[in-house]
This record gives sequence, C-alpha cells and structure tokens, in this order.
Amino acid sequence: MMASESLASRIEDTRHRNTRVATRLGITCTTLAALFLTMDTVMKVLRLGPAVEGTVALGYPVNTVLGIGIAELVCLALYLTPRTSVLGALLLTGYLGGATATHVRIASPLFTHILFPTYVALFVWGGLYLRDSRLRELVPFRR
Repeated sequence: MMASESLASRIEDTRHRNTRVATRLGITCTTLAALFLTMDTVMKVLRLGPAVEGTVALGYPVNTVLGIGIAELVCLALYLTPRTSVLGALLLTGYLGGATATHVRIASPLFTHILFPTYVALFVWGGLYLRDSRLRELVPFRR
C-alpha cells in the first residue's frame, strides 16, 4: 500500500508543478500581449502622431482614432480583469480580426502586417489558456 501512496503523491506533485509552470508561462504571454495592446491603446487615445498617421494610411478618417482606441481599451480592461477575461479575449479577437481584415483590404505584406494581429491573438488566448484552469478543463488538449 505504501508504494501506491508514494506513486500517487509523486504524480500529484508533478501535476502541481506542471500547473505552476503553465500558470507562469500564461502570465508571461498575457503580459506580452497586454504590453503591446496598452502601447497601441495609449497611442490612439492620446492621438499621437504615429497612431493617427497609421490609421489614416489604413483608410480610416482621423476622427475615428479616439473611438478605436477607447474600444481597444475597453476590450483590454475586460481581458485583464479575471472575472471577465474570457469576454475580453473574445472581444479582442474581434478587434484583431478587424485589424487583419483592414490589412488584407489594402494588400499589406502577409507575415509582417496581415498575420501580426493573429500573432497577438495567439498570445492573448495562449496566455489565458495557460493561466486559467477552467479554460483548460473546458478545452482539454490530450496527447
């Protein structure tokens, strides 16, 4: 009986360690995505030159920069709030999908512009998946 208890204890320790590592990696991914999105949001809300110029170059009027920035800020705040993080991730996915569509419309380069919002979305969802055990239970990846 002692050997099986020892094995069970080691398995539980390994699961706990794996969960801790996943959580830390998830926090790292979330932080990277949040830093990028925060920088982008601040530039738009403050209507800084590069954000205004970039938005106009993408075919949007100057007066939409603030609204886009506020929408992104709301999505980001929901994502960073634990109780609403899944809703925030869903809304950010829509926001980033719009960015992808915009770059497709103006025929931007594929890997550096069109797919960049997809890279950010992968960090958003990957970070959430790794740091939220409820999401891992809902969408389990099995070997």
